[in-house]
Amino acid sequence: MAEQQVAHGDDDREGTAARHDTRYPPGAQILVRDEEWLVRNATPSEDGDKIEAIGVSEFVRDEEAVFFTGIDTVDLLDPERTRLVADTSSHFRRSRLFLEAVLRKTPLPQTERGLALADRFLLDPLVYQQRPAELALSLENLRPRILIADVVGLGKTLEIGLLLAELIRRGRGERILVVTPQAVLEQFQQELWTRFAIPLVRLDSLGIQRILREIPAGRNPFTHYKRVIVSVDTLKNIGQYRHHLERIQWDAVVIDESHNLINAGSQRRALAEVLGPRTDALVLASATPHNGDKHSFADLIALLDPAAIADPEHYDPEADLRHLFIRRTKISPEVRDDIGTEWADRGPTLSLRCPATDDEERIFAELTEHWLPPADTDTGFGTAKERQPIATDPLFAYNLLKSFLSSHKALAATVATRSVKLAKDSARAEEAGRKPDPAVAVERQALDRLTAITDSIGYDGAPGDSAKLDRLVAQLRDIGVGPGSAVRAVVFSERVPTLKWLAEVVPARLGFKAAAGVLPKAVQVMHGGLTDDEQRRCVDAFKLAENPVRLLFTGDLASEGVNLHPQCHDLIHYDIPWSLIRIEQRNGRIDRYGQKHQPRFAAMILTSQVPGAKDDRVVAEKLLKREEEAHKLNGTAEAETGYYRAEEEERRLIRELVEGGTVEDFLATAPGGSDDDLLGGLFGQVDGITEHEPPLRAEIPSLFEPDAGAAVGTDPSGASAAGTAAGTAAFVDAAFAELYEDRADDLIGLSRGTDPRGGTYLALSPAMAPDLLHRLKALPPSYLKEQGVAKRMLLTFDRGLAQDKLDDAREKSDTTWPNVSFLTDIHPVVEWLTDKVLVQFGRQEAPVITSPYVAGPAFLIQGICSNALGRPTVVKWMSVTGLPGTPVVGDLAEALRDARVGPRLAVTGRPGDLERLTSLLPEALAAARNELERAKDEWAELIREPFADNRDRLKQWRQDSLDAGGITDRRRRRVERTADEQAHLLDQLQTTGLPLLRVLAVLDRPAQPVPGDGDPTES
Repeated sequence: MAEQQVAHGDDDREGTAARHDTRYPPGAQILVRDEEWLVRNATPSEDGDKIEAIGVSEFVRDEEAVFFTGIDTVDLLDPERTRLVADTSSHFRRSRLFLEAVLRKTPLPQTERGLALADRFLLDPLVYQQRPAELALSLENLRPRILIADVVGLGKTLEIGLLLAELIRRGRGERILVVTPQAVLEQFQQELWTRFAIPLVRLDSLGIQRILREIPAGRNPFTHYKRVIVSVDTLKNIGQYRHHLERIQWDAVVIDESHNLINAGSQRRALAEVLGPRTDALVLASATPHNGDKHSFADLIALLDPAAIADPEHYDPEADLRHLFIRRTKISPEVRDDIGTEWADRGPTLSLRCPATDDEERIFAELTEHWLPPADTDTGFGTAKERQPIATDPLFAYNLLKSFLSSHKALAATVATRSVKLAKDSARAEEAGRKPDPAVAVERQALDRLTAITDSIGYDGAPGDSAKLDRLVAQLRDIGVGPGSAVRAVVFSERVPTLKWLAEVVPARLGFKAAAGVLPKAVQVMHGGLTDDEQRRCVDAFKLAENPVRLLFTGDLASEGVNLHPQCHDLIHYDIPWSLIRIEQRNGRIDRYGQKHQPRFAAMILTSQVPGAKDDRVVAEKLLKREEEAHKLNGTAEAETGYYRAEEEERRLIRELVEGGTVEDFLATAPGGSDDDLLGGLFGQVDGITEHEPPLRAEIPSLFEPDAGAAVGTDPSGASAAGTAAGTAAFVDAAFAELYEDRADDLIGLSRGTDPRGGTYLALSPAMAPDLLHRLKALPPSYLKEQGVAKRMLLTFDRGLAQDKLDDAREKSDTTWPNVSFLTDIHPVVEWLTDKVLVQFGRQEAPVITSPYVAGPAFLIQGICSNALGRPTVVKWMSVTGLPGTPVVGDLAEALRDARVGPRLAVTGRPGDLERLTSLLPEALAAARNELERAKDEWAELIREPFADNRDRLKQWRQDSLDAGGITDRRRRRVERTADEQAHLLDQLQTTGLPLLRVLAVLDRPAQPVPGDGDPTES
């Protein structure tokens, strides 16, 4: 039955409705097909309300189902027909659990702008990392849509995790899609699970094909799991997956390294254009969010808000986009205040000059004489005006130079490739009957001379063959890399032949032993020629302390997004990119939040005595110095040139050099920092925060406070992480005791233990609880398998223990997954327990709690108003007293506190006349309904001006767009469609439909003593 309904809803298409009565908010109980269900989510569709629910009654308990009100008869249980039952459980444990579960399960409404979970995860509570969530949830944003553009190393993954957690708490994060580059996919997956307990199922092309084989024909593989992480390389083939992606609506989509979406017409851009309109929340992340082109950046912003920019050529980023964009650097005041000692300041970049050997000087002479003559200086070979360079392509001459500055091994490979190409070109010319080009013959002769020199040097890595190699070995020894040492270093090179050669010759000179033809275990090589799994294993091995890897030779593949800092703080540039951006991206692999040691950088600078030679002092050393200066001054070097892309920076620089210019000329004439650099300001300190006040905290009532003797309270602003974890721990302990009648050890293998280093944990066997095991299938398969989670799952509320176990995982040699899971409020185990205690009372039942501290009956009522999308706009937790005759509506939390409902309130008497209490329900509900209407009107007034501003802005955007010169009919239709869609969204966000009222419990004085009960405040 349930399975059939789930299949019916597989398309997950978002329907439209002229009017939507949102009568089924999350947490409500409904009756469908004579079975009881708990509403998880309700949204409009073409077939009425689409209700996602979980079974409550015996026959369908824990079954997941989707119902449509246009197909099934769905009865919302009438609050006036609530049946009141006395709770006689010990210290009203059953009632307290039920109330707490309702509080936890009810999504936070639009009225709540404070952060609910910011301090409850396994990470340092840094205010600057909470700002993106605060901005995305602000009244300025109709939907949570934001571009997080913090510079390299500030923790964008953690900021994304915090935002996703807040969306989950608001009922807006049930269906999540994360799209990342392949190299960081597992790293992202691990961070979200180990720190936030957000499970993301990793899908690649093989995984999708496997799911297609397992599910019925025609089903959408992306609905098989609700929270998914996929590499952009898998999904960028948009033609293959478009029909699946167009049939699903996401709650949240995250696209990492989103600068790759800028190129119009690219596969990545097409993917984003499919996903953007089909998600409520959209989070883009990139440390380099634009390429300097105003139009391209406007196109990227249009993914977030298509009505943000009317004229892509003329807009003010600060005024028009500040609600959609956030960027900070390490020297931004709030960041600097927050990070303290958690991110050591970087040291200076050491330029290690390496005087060329005799053979290397011969290559410099050859390049200077025949390939790259100085513009107008006499080198002894004649001036450039007297000679023409040999290369038929001047850009190739600089490719030769960069290859040589990497290594003579890389130079040999470049020369060989060029020689083969020229030979093929000559052969084709002869076949076509064309005369051979004399210039080609001259170039081939010059290439042969270079081949002869590189062949004479040799590639066995003997001392004296390569000046840079000798200096690299000396530097590695100086910093302590060698057998028996724990010191690690990452060595970057742009050229794959250089990387492979270094991996072959360096270890032996450092004393690492290995069999002939096999790299020692202390060495890993990573480059684009490796498979995705091979790249992942390289990174994982380098990050694990017990793994024997000490040297990682890698290309710039690892310069974006990859964390290399857990066990390493030394980075060496064997060759230097001709791009400030790329240099900074490389350095960011170890210079990032969480680095405990001072990051140390060194660069091999090959020097020559040949007059006019373009050695590393001519370009590389100058760029290193400029990057270091910019980093100290601005916290980033990305805006220095104004080109904003590493490839563009290098291309422009080489063009300057070809035309006879210098690095100084290039930097002086680059657009960076000029008055017409519209986007340059986005790369400075743009946090816009002057007060540095922490984000507001949501006020959430709770019956399980850190103090075991407390009755009820709220989670106040600034609540400690330890305190909130203790409250959840008390709830979980009570839930296990109630659900399993203190036999949880027998029924689900529950036990408690103490770690030898301190800290407590829980252990249970999910295999003994099939409904829990089903939920855990959403966890990463590698984690489930490695840790044997189905048989024994270890859990802890102890932040210190959880962090120790995470650190321990990094110390191991075979896994990065910790064996103890940190129990956050959104952990699958906590959510499983919450759902189970929600149904402890029967159909439309509410408990009566007796307390000698109340004067008369107090009816505890939940009130919810929702918008046309089915999301709560107003939630009221009310207490109605003064009945009959003079109803007074107060606060539910205060009523519970005044009644001292908590673990110390004993059951001292049964309730009085239940029939009399039941007769008062209509009057109590009427008073609550009036209060809910008042709160709804108050909210409507609060948002009236922001919504009016949005409508005015939309109207102005439409007019400006249509008035723009040269507008095409296609563009006109697109503008009109966008304006209509945005206006419809505004309408859908308004409170509408019938409010929900639900009687949760009644507080009353005890009328009859319970035999054997003692003092009302006994422990």
